[in-house]
Amino acid sequence: MARILIIDDEAEMVEIISKLCLTRGHQPFPLSAPESALEVLRKILPQLVIVDVNMEKVGGFDILRECSENFPLTVVVMITAHASVETAVEAMKLGAYDYLTKPFKLEELELCIQRALSYQAALRESSYVKRELRERYHFENLVGTSARMQDIYNLIGKIADTDITVLIQGESGTGKQLLVKALHYSSSRQHYPLVSVNCSAIPESLLDSELFGHIKGAFATAITDKVGSFEEANHGTLFIDEIDSMPLQLQTRLLKTLQDRHIRKIGDSNLIPINVRVVAASDEPLRVKVRNGSFREDLYYRLAIVPIEIPPLRERLEDVPLLVNYFIQKIATQTGNEIKKVETKAMDRLKRYTWPGNVRELESALERACALSEDGILRLVDLPPQVLQEPNVLEGSAEWQMGQNLEEFVRNLERRYIEMTLKFNQGSREKTASMLGISIATLYRKLDLKHHKS
Repeated sequence: MARILIIDDEAEMVEIISKLCLTRGHQPFPLSAPESALEVLRKILPQLVIVDVNMEKVGGFDILRECSENFPLTVVVMITAHASVETAVEAMKLGAYDYLTKPFKLEELELCIQRALSYQAALRESSYVKRELRERYHFENLVGTSARMQDIYNLIGKIADTDITVLIQGESGTGKQLLVKALHYSSSRQHYPLVSVNCSAIPESLLDSELFGHIKGAFATAITDKVGSFEEANHGTLFIDEIDSMPLQLQTRLLKTLQDRHIRKIGDSNLIPINVRVVAASDEPLRVKVRNGSFREDLYYRLAIVPIEIPPLRERLEDVPLLVNYFIQKIATQTGNEIKKVETKAMDRLKRYTWPGNVRELESALERACALSEDGILRLVDLPPQVLQEPNVLEGSAEWQMGQNLEEFVRNLERRYIEMTLKFNQGSREKTASMLGISIATLYRKLDLKHHKS
């Protein structure tokens, strides 16, 4: 049974529609005094509103605007005795589900009501799913009480529901993708697609087509039209990951798209307007890329309207216990391996480890530990070898000199640890990447190696 608000200053029309609704098991709220329509609407929150366009004091478009702005799950059907194409188009633009012209047959109205309520049910279900997703990604990403993470959470809250371009920078495994999902599902774009493109995972020759699409015949292998990621993400969010890997020629095209808000498919002369929020991410600091000439400075400033720097886990080790508790609960839900207690020695070791693979490595380590635990207690022995065997790389090392650039220091420290892990795994790059919780591509990049099998 649905609540249906019927608004028309013709009492006879209200009565006819009300009787039809009653015979179909719905609860009609007849109203022939339009001046009280907004008050009644806010009080009963109907699933469906059937409203006449032309009324005195409060018009049908006033009701439609109120529903569109404040009650998005209420579906509106407009009726009028003075139909025009302009009025119908305006109604649809403002969000009306349908538009009927008087006089109409009762069968026509009945079918319209059935379809409108089916649509409303789908909206309600979609809203529930989106809310669940929003809550899931909000809490999954916002784990941490350190001051730096709290600053990020506050910033997310301020910019989530804007269209502003965001640049997220941080090492691999710090949670950039989860941050993007939190931004998207907390914004008004949440009902539209979130599309992701990883620039390092797609060959340069295909990245242009992946982003902008192509038409049939644009090149030898273009046997059909292709919708690019920008067009696919229209009205939603486009996440461009590892944008530091994007070739310069494509950077120029991306800059023009961000400025002009339209795209041109490969091989096409037509421009396609797009309404997309762009969120870009980089494992490496883009300012360094700008300085060495491999990234356009003007594109950097276009992307970094709001820059977000996610700190590596080693710089917020106070968050480790909270993350550990979160992940063991998540793992228990997914696998049934419930951990009742974390041994003090195990927690102390987790808090001292430097986590070169960041939060992703921590989650992988806990998945392993939970699987090995036999009695619901996570012990030191359950932790991965690299966590147990990590030496203090600072002790007795002459190469760490005071006054060294911090960025260079961190990069050298990271590289040294990766090399030690590589040696521990007898040169196996696949095992090393897995142990560190990073991708093989990230391992090669950090070691400045050409990508070939070990």
